Amino acid sequence: MGEELRIGCYICHCGLNIAGVINVEKVAEATGKLPGVVISKHYVYMCSEPGQEMIKKDIKDHNLNRVVVASCSPQMHEPTFRSVVEEAGVNRYLFEMANLREQCSWAHSNNPVKATEKAKDILRMAVAKARLLQPLEKREVQVKPTTLVVGGGITGIQAALELANRGFSTYLVEKAPYLGGRVIQLNRVFLTNEKASDILNPMINALTSNPNIEVFTNTEIEEITGYIGNFEAKLKRKPRFVNKKCNLCGKCIEVCPVEVPDEFNFGLNNRKAIYIPHKNATPNIPIIDEANCTRCGECVKVCKQNAILLDSKPENEEISVGTIIVATGYDPYLPVEEYGFREYEDVITQFQLERILSSNGPTNGRLIQPSNGKVPNNVVFVLCVGSRAPDRPYCSRVCCSVALKNAMLIKEEYPDTQVFILYRDIRSFSKGQEELYGDARMKGINFFKYLADKPPKISKPDNSQIQVQVFDPTLGMTVEIPTDLLVLVEAITPRKDATELGSKIGVTRTPDGFFREAHPKLKPLDTNSDGIYLAGVAQFPKDITECIVQAWGAAARVAIPMSKGRVDVEPIVASVNEDLCIECGTCESICPYGAIKKGEKGKAEVTEILCKGCGSCAASCPARAITIFHFTDEQILAQSLAVIGRENREL
Repeated sequence: MGEELRIGCYICHCGLNIAGVINVEKVAEATGKLPGVVISKHYVYMCSEPGQEMIKKDIKDHNLNRVVVASCSPQMHEPTFRSVVEEAGVNRYLFEMANLREQCSWAHSNNPVKATEKAKDILRMAVAKARLLQPLEKREVQVKPTTLVVGGGITGIQAALELANRGFSTYLVEKAPYLGGRVIQLNRVFLTNEKASDILNPMINALTSNPNIEVFTNTEIEEITGYIGNFEAKLKRKPRFVNKKCNLCGKCIEVCPVEVPDEFNFGLNNRKAIYIPHKNATPNIPIIDEANCTRCGECVKVCKQNAILLDSKPENEEISVGTIIVATGYDPYLPVEEYGFREYEDVITQFQLERILSSNGPTNGRLIQPSNGKVPNNVVFVLCVGSRAPDRPYCSRVCCSVALKNAMLIKEEYPDTQVFILYRDIRSFSKGQEELYGDARMKGINFFKYLADKPPKISKPDNSQIQVQVFDPTLGMTVEIPTDLLVLVEAITPRKDATELGSKIGVTRTPDGFFREAHPKLKPLDTNSDGIYLAGVAQFPKDITECIVQAWGAAARVAIPMSKGRVDVEPIVASVNEDLCIECGTCESICPYGAIKKGEKGKAEVTEILCKGCGSCAASCPARAITIFHFTDEQILAQSLAVIGRENREL
């Protein structure tokens, strides 16, 4: 190696998370006796500023050339400590981190003695690897100053506007034939009670008039290849079958003989096979539903502008961008076969209620029972429908506040209507929302709690009113509520196409099905694919305010590499020894990032900027032709030998 090894080891107490179980003094003492270790210390919080300064000072005072920190998960603070050693003049990759919290103290909190012994072994392994660490250097890649925003809801629109206003060219791709996402389907937003359209329409106008933004509606992502700075996106723009010659006379819609449920209004009414998605839709041009159109030609006959082209075909386009923002939103949960939904006409979802209360909805904003068109005397909301369930354990976070908002709107507009809210817990969090709950009580809205294992029961004897039975643990009794309209407050769920889209863009998902961020605390907007960022409900349920904040944040994140025009590439990547490669292709088939492929000679070649150093290829290579820098076979073997060779173990 050509230099004397001088290793500094630091054991973090992590408050009492580690020191409350592990005897950190004994671990530091034992570690100090290992070969190459010249200093071994313990401190209450190594990630704190005093802890970081301690490491920097020791590097200079003791001429350290390797550093080991034993603390929490490397996922949490490895970047922090790498920066610390680099600032002190040591190559950032001559640092090794050991996990004493998740892998030791938390796992063995009931056995401090054995936990302490295991901690010593973990330090022995870390030091053994540190002895073999080699300096690595990052390299730079050029970044195109152009962004692709996937999703045309309020989050995607805000992100695109932020970037365009900074002077960056931006493509916005929306799968639906209109802009606005889920927010455009809302009536009013909670807290301010503004009409959702009054918020969105100015944003959409700014978007479509901005010269730095090109908008694609009715368009799907077919494929995305490349890497940060140089992504290539293949788009498929589906035909609208109606061109810009259309003067919106509406005659084509009048003569169309086909009627299907209107998805924009969640099936509350029907629309034609040629239709405008909603009033003031953008683009405000009819579109033909290809799946339901019979090609009868009646619309063509009445169109004097010759604007309808039934033989239109999809158009394929390719765009090159430097960065990508994923803001694809969500789908509302569909409570099929729950609480009488689709069995009784007067059982609706909260989104259907939003459309009923909207001035551009199927009833022009008038609250009615779908079964008879009358104003309901009693309205019952059931919260947590589809949320906090065994197969969907998360809280959807905004449903309670939206239900409170809708309940209050009903009570204000229809003071004689009795409103009931059946809840497991009221989770009206954040600024002004607890007050919303208090205001709802003051307005005479009735609240009944129910238990998770005793949800409300729905019946409708002899075609009379719907009867809702709920056991309230506060009252200690079952309450029966007759209702004219039952509103199921449905969960927020990942989009149905999230799996397919995630595969195309190389973004992983959480067990809940939402797209996964790189780090929940340190990189909440990044993904594990460099250059691809998340914003809005595509990541997890959140309200409009949080979506706007994330849109700003994601725009700021992508602006950094685009402003610089370059980005550093992580050097912990795979490397192929062509002399050993047997051209079997196993590594190519197993790589989750598409970073390794056969070259012209048939040998495996690594695209370093795509590689994440996960090690799948190295572990699967039958010829052992692949090495992962910073995790070499020699380093891993040294760790293994260290843990079984106990000659220096302190007893």
